[in-house]
Amino acid sequence: MTARTSSTSTMHIGELAERTGLSLRTIRHYDDVGLLPATARTDGGFRVYSEEDFERLMVIKQMKPLGFSLEEMSEILALLGAPASVAPEGSEVLAGFLERAVHQRAKMARNLAQADEFIQRLSCGA
Repeated sequence: MTARTSSTSTMHIGELAERTGLSLRTIRHYDDVGLLPATARTDGGFRVYSEEDFERLMVIKQMKPLGFSLEEMSEILALLGAPASVAPEGSEVLAGFLERAVHQRAKMARNLAQADEFIQRLSCGA
């Protein structure tokens, strides 16, 4: 097995899928597009993931409902992983992503409130 990073705890894609609640297909897609490359591959070609990969995937999972594209997710992950001293302009870019995320979350909250009102209406009419 050739590891990209050193990690004491690794898992196969099935365990990663179970821990994150994402499908194997979704994780493979994120690997194929370069968003979540496997830390290593076994001699048989099976993907092996680290705890760092798990954490990265959880961040991806948090971004997904906010409507970020794969390219934007990649940029955000790179900025979150870069030291501020390396890319000081990155904080301005992250601030823009933050503003968009807050706006999208507010929109989602309004939609949920409308759904709750409708559910209440249905329950009163049943």
